[in-house]
Amino acid sequence: MARYAERSGEALALTHQDKEALLRQALQAIGRPLRKVLILPPDFTRFNSNAGELTAILYRLLAPTAQVDIIPALGTHFAMTEKEIRAMFGPDIPLERFFEHDWRHGVKHLGEVPGSLIREWSEGKVDYSVSVLTNRRLFDGYDLILSVGQIVPHEVVGMANYTKNIMVGVGGPDMINKSHFLGAVYNMERMMGRIDTPVRRLFNYGCETFLHDLPIVYILTVMAKDKASGSMAMRGLFVGDDMETFATGARLSQKVNLDLLDAPLRKVVVYLDPHEFKSTWLGNKSVYRTRMAMADDGDLIILAPGLREFGEDPEIDRLIRRYGYRGTPATLKAVADHEDIRNNLSAAAHLIHGSSEGRFRITYCPGPAMSPEAIRQAGFLAGDLDTMMKRYDPAKLADGRNVLPDGEEIFYISNPALGLWALKSQFA
Repeated sequence: MARYAERSGEALALTHQDKEALLRQALQAIGRPLRKVLILPPDFTRFNSNAGELTAILYRLLAPTAQVDIIPALGTHFAMTEKEIRAMFGPDIPLERFFEHDWRHGVKHLGEVPGSLIREWSEGKVDYSVSVLTNRRLFDGYDLILSVGQIVPHEVVGMANYTKNIMVGVGGPDMINKSHFLGAVYNMERMMGRIDTPVRRLFNYGCETFLHDLPIVYILTVMAKDKASGSMAMRGLFVGDDMETFATGARLSQKVNLDLLDAPLRKVVVYLDPHEFKSTWLGNKSVYRTRMAMADDGDLIILAPGLREFGEDPEIDRLIRRYGYRGTPATLKAVADHEDIRNNLSAAAHLIHGSSEGRFRITYCPGPAMSPEAIRQAGFLAGDLDTMMKRYDPAKLADGRNVLPDGEEIFYISNPALGLWALKSQFA
């Protein structure tokens, strides 16, 4: 277990030169011949992770003497388009170096996490074994596997990245489905923004037990929006192969990515960038990341001009349309009664995460690619995008509290993927 490079600070803004120097230091500290290297960055839905720039730097450092392959950690997301690859990773990496992860068919079965452990970690809420599956290409004789990604509060695991990138990002259906359901049933509010959770234990166990012979090193970022410039700044870069490397970064993320409030929010307006958010599977970060801060009987208004579907997988999209975001009891009943959703527990978990549990209203305002009828069928209220964009113009709003000319007070969030909004009392 080793930490190869680190630099961090709550007010730090690492430059391109800083990042390159740290990655060069890490590669030198790893200290082994590198003829064949695999990089596992996130996909375009994690554009703000800065993993694209880091991957481009790594390729430039390694490619002169090594074969460098890249598998974006898609999980269940759509494969990246050429346009997205170029926007995220730049112009210099040949397209033939990128390989698509097939989470249903392109994985290797490594073993089972016993149900007794899942029962213990979940406090008896679920009792099933979990198959550990990961992309077959990881076993193609690489001298080094670099898992690149961002630590940020996350609805499924508590804090994103580290072993999640392996178990889910390039993982298989049983792990993806059952880990998501484990977190949902355990209760998202008990895990969001926390380092040690049942799902984290599952991911760590899977990697430590079945992948310990692979040369995996984690490159982890902590990002935050700079209040002065409005652009993303890298507050920390951590390179290592152990839990403490991740935990150190996670503690920094807790400081810079948690927006802890004194009182619940009665009206929240969230804007979903159409280039980043095309599905409720991703867009429901608006719900996940604000649910802990929402007041009972409050309003969450989601401006979603790019919305075109619910799931990023055809079968999951169908399940969301069929069962909708109707809260935990309705979803658990659907799982008990219907085989199709019982066989896709990640979809069931997503339906739980994306519900207000009846506490507050969620109004989606979609663009022309999604009908208001479909929004209502999925369990949300539907608003008119043009009307809402005129009233809540993102160009005129600042992140946080805003008072409109007529005196209405709202809380505005320009990108829900960047943090977690909760009450101070929940993290006391």
